[in-house]
Amino acid sequence: MRRLIAPLAALILVLGGASVAHAAPDPLRTYAKDTWKSLVAMTDPATGLVADNIPGDLSAPDAYTSPTNIGGYMWSAVAARELGLISSREATARVSRTLETLATLKHHDKSGMFYNWYNPHTGAVLTVLPDGTAVTPFLSSVDNGWLAAALHVVQGAFPSLRAKAAKVLDRMDFGFYFNPAAVSPIGTRGLIRGGFWDTQPTGCSVAAPDDGVWFTCNHYDITVTEPRMATYLGIGSGQIPATAYFDTMRTLPDNCDYSWQEMQPHGFTTTHLGRTVYEGSYRYRGITFVPSWGGDMFEALMPDLFVPEAKWGPRSWGRNHPATVAAQIEHGLNDARYGYWGFSPASNPFGGYGVYGVDAMGMDTDGYPSDVQGGKYDAGFGDCRPAGPPAVYGDGVVTPHAAFLALPYAPKPVTKNLAKIKSDFDAYGPGGFYDAVAVRSGTVAKRYLSLDQSMIMGALGNYLGHDVIKKAFVTPRFERAVRPLLARETFNVPAGQRLPQLGGR
Repeated sequence: MRRLIAPLAALILVLGGASVAHAAPDPLRTYAKDTWKSLVAMTDPATGLVADNIPGDLSAPDAYTSPTNIGGYMWSAVAARELGLISSREATARVSRTLETLATLKHHDKSGMFYNWYNPHTGAVLTVLPDGTAVTPFLSSVDNGWLAAALHVVQGAFPSLRAKAAKVLDRMDFGFYFNPAAVSPIGTRGLIRGGFWDTQPTGCSVAAPDDGVWFTCNHYDITVTEPRMATYLGIGSGQIPATAYFDTMRTLPDNCDYSWQEMQPHGFTTTHLGRTVYEGSYRYRGITFVPSWGGDMFEALMPDLFVPEAKWGPRSWGRNHPATVAAQIEHGLNDARYGYWGFSPASNPFGGYGVYGVDAMGMDTDGYPSDVQGGKYDAGFGDCRPAGPPAVYGDGVVTPHAAFLALPYAPKPVTKNLAKIKSDFDAYGPGGFYDAVAVRSGTVAKRYLSLDQSMIMGALGNYLGHDVIKKAFVTPRFERAVRPLLARETFNVPAGQRLPQLGGR
């Protein structure tokens, strides 16, 4: 049940007396207000470009940004306006400034795509990151997908900025990433690539002389991963065929050739749009779900900030998203027994960055661990691979953004978990929740990542603001192209399966 937001604090009048008691403030609104402060602190007011990260005291934002970061700032401004944190005038001015800068940034002319790293103060493409790391300018399908998603949100939320957003969005062609000849392990054809370079990189690449680029050797062939956003956008704009949605894999095949994956999937084979689809799923601690690659919340739920997947696919995503959230909670509270949950790539509390998840919930057998030590889960693979010893979990790392993503499916467990993290650790600062906490040692990553903060803002905007991000994102054309695909499929996830971790939701 969504909370009702009144324009003024609720008042309880005491009959026969003059005293007035104010209702307690909603902690979710406080989290949104403070999270927005961090994004403002990271943003250069002259360019409207947000930095990638900032220390916990909001003192000195780092000197690089990405298409994802830029997009996240724009949809966060929409959420901030909807929640009354900034005025409509301020939101429009902020997003307008960002769009003006975007229109001037160097990009790949043929595809309309943007490079992965820019200086947020000058807009220059970076070939050396602030830490001295040399990088060959790269144009990522995933990062450009999040920027394009934000531009769709801007068009839906700011009628006065539609033309400015279109100037950038209309030249972005996701078909440039699509390889119709790419073959997945289950034999389907047609996948998007990881990205490309317009100068030859070191390492593996595939030259495309006609396009003047070098493509990545990898393609994205898993369904429950964040690249599905780019696929949705390509299908919605007519740049990628609809069959591409069914050419990705729900799980890897269930035979011994793929016994290196986390566990043996179970399911059935069906056909959609002439494509053979293996509807496989995993089962962990009594919960059946379609896994992501790494078992993290970001892969599973970030696209759901924009596309109403559960509503449009009630027999697919409508079953899988609650199951994913329940299994993450089950892992944190009852399997690893950390006492907290929410596992997703984030800052490493001991320095740098780490990929965290629930190992059992990801196809990658070397998957994303939930702890710093890399606690290993190995259920085996039928007769093809024996099970390993029971997993031993160490210093578990939880990240608040992962819990916020779960709000539509478990609001009470989410708010309880966040309150516990805030009260039990030095995990909250002037910009809201710090990025990650190692819960057994109590070590906190005291910095803010703009991507993670913008996921929090998007989740809160939707939950408190009646799906404002989704409603701004979806157009009639997009819905006509994508909704029927999600609606026709049934995942191998039982209808009405018992998910006790979501009780009271």
